[in-house]
Amino acid sequence: MFLLETARLASAWINRRLALTSERGATAVEYAVMVALIAAVIILAVIFLGRTTSSTFSCTGQTISTQGGTC
Repeated sequence: MFLLETARLASAWINRRLALTSERGATAVEYAVMVALIAAVIILAVIFLGRTTSSTFSCTGQTISTQGGTC
């Protein structure tokens, strides 16, 4: 009986302790880090694709202006 009551008190204390701690700040920080990483990936993708399409359009423009040939 004593052991059961001790377990109940320990469980109640743990539940109250968990209820007092808030993870809102940690969650907000995690979302901020995730948004920053997504933004970095998008920026890098735009830079890479911008350079690739720029060289493709330059090549196409040179080919059209010289009326043939390859890049």
